[in-house]
Amino acid sequence: MNSFFNLPVKSCKRLLCTFIGGPLSHPISISEKFAFCLENCSDILSLKKLHASIFVYGLGDVRFLGSKLITCYAKFDLLTESRWVFDRIINNSLFLWNSLLAGYFRAGHYKEVQWRYLNLRQRSICLDSSVIIICLKSCIEYGCLNFGKGVHLDAFKFGLNSNSFVGSSLIVLYANYGDIVDASKVFDEITQKDVVVYTSMITGYAKIGDHRAYGAFRIAGNMQQEKLDPNRVTLVSLLQAAAQLALLHEGRSIHGYAIRRGIGCSDEVLETSFTDMYIKCGDPKSAACIFGKMNVRNIGSWNAMIAGYHKMGQPLEALNLFYFMVQENIMPDLITLANGIMCCADLAYLREGKSIHCFILRMGFHLDLVAMTALIDMYSKCNCLVQASKLFNKTEPRDVILCNVMMEGYLHNEFASEAVKTFSEMVRGCIKPNIGSFLNVLGALSNLKDGKQGRCVHGHVLRQGFHLNVEVANQIIHMYANCGCIYYARQVFNRLRNRDLVSWTSMMRGYTQHGQANESIYLFRLLQREQVEHDSVALTILLQAFCQLGHLSLAKEVHCHLYRALFKRDIPVTNSLITTYAKCGKLNMARNIFENATEKCITSWNAMVAAYGMHGDCVNALKLFAYMKEENIEPDEITFTSLLTACSHSGLVEDGLHVFRSMTEEYYIKPCEEHFSCLVDLLSRGGQLEEAYNLIKFLPLGQRAQALGALLAACRVHRNAEIGLMIGKDLLDLEPENASAYILVSNLYAECGKWDDAAKIRSTTKEKGLRRTHGYSLIETNKHVKDATISRTRLS
Repeated sequence: MNSFFNLPVKSCKRLLCTFIGGPLSHPISISEKFAFCLENCSDILSLKKLHASIFVYGLGDVRFLGSKLITCYAKFDLLTESRWVFDRIINNSLFLWNSLLAGYFRAGHYKEVQWRYLNLRQRSICLDSSVIIICLKSCIEYGCLNFGKGVHLDAFKFGLNSNSFVGSSLIVLYANYGDIVDASKVFDEITQKDVVVYTSMITGYAKIGDHRAYGAFRIAGNMQQEKLDPNRVTLVSLLQAAAQLALLHEGRSIHGYAIRRGIGCSDEVLETSFTDMYIKCGDPKSAACIFGKMNVRNIGSWNAMIAGYHKMGQPLEALNLFYFMVQENIMPDLITLANGIMCCADLAYLREGKSIHCFILRMGFHLDLVAMTALIDMYSKCNCLVQASKLFNKTEPRDVILCNVMMEGYLHNEFASEAVKTFSEMVRGCIKPNIGSFLNVLGALSNLKDGKQGRCVHGHVLRQGFHLNVEVANQIIHMYANCGCIYYARQVFNRLRNRDLVSWTSMMRGYTQHGQANESIYLFRLLQREQVEHDSVALTILLQAFCQLGHLSLAKEVHCHLYRALFKRDIPVTNSLITTYAKCGKLNMARNIFENATEKCITSWNAMVAAYGMHGDCVNALKLFAYMKEENIEPDEITFTSLLTACSHSGLVEDGLHVFRSMTEEYYIKPCEEHFSCLVDLLSRGGQLEEAYNLIKFLPLGQRAQALGALLAACRVHRNAEIGLMIGKDLLDLEPENASAYILVSNLYAECGKWDDAAKIRSTTKEKGLRRTHGYSLIETNKHVKDATISRTRLS
């Protein structure tokens, strides 16, 4: 501080005259003029010069000047100088303390308010309501609930807890942290409740965001019984509660009350609240009517309309509103831009989303977390994962919502391993995962079939206490089932208290996928016993189980049930019935269902084509494909897989080659490993082994194994040892740990009379400890439970 006092006395006088004008007078008037100068001081240098002049004139101990100096220094964020002045003038005057604390609060130094409040408490000065209110407000702004509870205790000690102003501040403090119970206790302790107290309590309930928001209307009713009329702030809070609970009737009542009492006529905030309420309550016409009649549409009202349409699942209408706003030359803020980007994400409008992004960059907006999250979501949903990943890596700090959006983006673009990596980085960065995080990472691990990491995440779920959440538990069941850990999946299912239909169907699907169809049927019986309403998904899985076990009679029972339960137009169940009847040998019944179906999708056509194929009726399969062309139904990859399989089983090589050419040249579908395997099988069955072998060479190394195995088996059938030996060598190079490959090659050597080579192959198999998995019949395995299952499973 000594550096401030280097000005001579004459310079100080000239400085003071410059600030206030006119000649200097007696000390009292000088103090007042100094106070005026401090109140109007606009820069740090002038403030320091004024402080120096105050000391030159011997006014350094004048407390009211010291109070203003403290406030000025705090306003310019010079806390060190402010504290120096504070420590010099401090005394036991509560008025002075109030002034100091208010100055710190207005300057935004909420932590300093709390620190000085502790200094005040150490002096054992009796507190008044002003000090308590200022400190509580600083706790609200700074976000410090525990300190606020301590202030609440002091208010109780000094008998200020019943004060309406103190009580209102306490209600706001507790409500901001969702502690509506303690807020209600404070409300009950206030002896003389006014409109401000009631409004604070109503606002607290409105901020909760769940069913407890009904309390806002209860408090409003009590308020009217006390003959207190609500003000504009009260109505805004009640509208917020009505919007959260989608209470259209109550919202209209509030609107009518405001019109009758003339409250908020042409008030932008209240009109925006009405618009927001009508949108969220599903009445966009009323919202548009109010919006259209508004004299002045501020950015808040536009944001309410755009966000409302987006939340109602109408992103196109929301984006059109965004364009209208821009056409009216209203400058969008970050909230508007974020809403526009989210609409582009839902519509997969990459070009429009990029335009908004470029606008943000041109205007120099600083992207906050909400806008950045919206951008990453938009690029992810528009399949621009590289751009989304770059934005994500640049964003610091991150929150859990941003990480969840990035994980969803990776899953949407089938990069499950990157989603798992993002989750690991999030945990290492001390970002606490929420339910969405666990759902994403479990979905990724399910796709990767990584049971080991899945168990680690399951343990994390247990530690965080999310295992009681039904959604998370269902995803864990699905993950374990996909990873082949069906025992762990059943354990999670058994321990789940509040099972929903998804829990049952996830467990049933797991059993069906792993060849335990009888357990899936048994679960369906338990589902009926517990009177859980089943849907088409459960019936589809049940049909798959019947199909595995060859339960034709029970499949027919499901068919009858569809008509009784009015499921007959359910396309997935119809498709499953077609497949089930076909696999159970009833092709005519499958055809009958297909032809009489009122609605069909591409899966329906694929199921019927596959049904013809598995019965060796390639002619009808090709006719159906021709009929699909006539009906302008676009085939997909599965359609061509079924057609190629049908041609292969029927030995129609030329037809199969024509289908393959049609797939690539007419429909521009890129062949996958399964298509090439079908084509290789087709050529092999036709004896064209060399052409099949040359075709395999065009496949990537990782996709050759299945085709090579099929071709090697064909070489044995056609006794072509030359090509067979080349294929065997390639197969062993590709799959050195596949026991079946060694057996096939060994048998081929033996058939060619190369006993030494065959013995070497078998010796290698034993050295590596490889064992061949023997085939078995599910029908024979489950024969002993078949009759019991039929007798005890009856659809209600």
